[in-house]
Amino acid sequence: MVFHRKKKVVPFRTAGELDAMAAAGAIVGRALAAVRAAAKPGVSTLELDEVAEQVIREAGAVPSFKGYHGFPASICASVNDRVVHGIPTAEEILAEGDLVSIDCGAILDGWHGDSAWTFGVGTIIEADRLLSAATKASMEAGIAAMLPGNRLTDVSHAIEQGTRAAEKEHGRAYGIVDGYGGHAIGREMHLDPFLANEGEPGKGPKLVVGSVLAIEPMLTLGTTQTKVLDDDWTVVTVDGSRAAHWEHTVAVTEDGPRILTLRPE
Repeated sequence: MVFHRKKKVVPFRTAGELDAMAAAGAIVGRALAAVRAAAKPGVSTLELDEVAEQVIREAGAVPSFKGYHGFPASICASVNDRVVHGIPTAEEILAEGDLVSIDCGAILDGWHGDSAWTFGVGTIIEADRLLSAATKASMEAGIAAMLPGNRLTDVSHAIEQGTRAAEKEHGRAYGIVDGYGGHAIGREMHLDPFLANEGEPGKGPKLVVGSVLAIEPMLTLGTTQTKVLDDDWTVVTVDGSRAAHWEHTVAVTEDGPRILTLRPE
């Protein structure tokens, strides 16, 4: 009889493997920067997808999302009340004031990078700007907890505390999207363990030098609840409130957390 025990540590990589992941991640960062530069009123989300795919392929990498469980595009483009997994289309045209979340992944030499960025099209209202800032701050709080000896839920708890701190600072509540979160990543995009965006600290597998997680909080201006549209991909808030999504692939090192999906300055 074989007993399957849960892993005691979050999957880890050698220093050289982290460098290889950072090379993949840098391509994702460049693709996201190119998409943001192209995201103007009148541009379709399909055009943004084409921009990202061109950057990825010209760098000698492969878009990891395209064909993943049948997903048809190189990016997820989630506008306004769409939280994640929005399918880019020619019909979806960006307008001034839209809040856009772009999730992008690339594979280089077998290693994955995965990152997401929320930004406004033109001038956005203050509530949306603060929502994106709160989501970014939550991600950064999670990144800061990527330390040797911490446990998986120490990162979850740090993300949640980042959200609560932003709520205090902004004087409003945010919905932490239920049921979605981050994950381990390496030669596959999604590996166990799953990383929740809230929870009690001190539980789950340990972080060791070389452990890698994709940290990705998703916050809304209202509900924690979502539904999936008829395309079987697009996740939207049930109350129509706007959502934001920030993500970096991050490694634990002896010198502190290392972001593997850096964007060009």
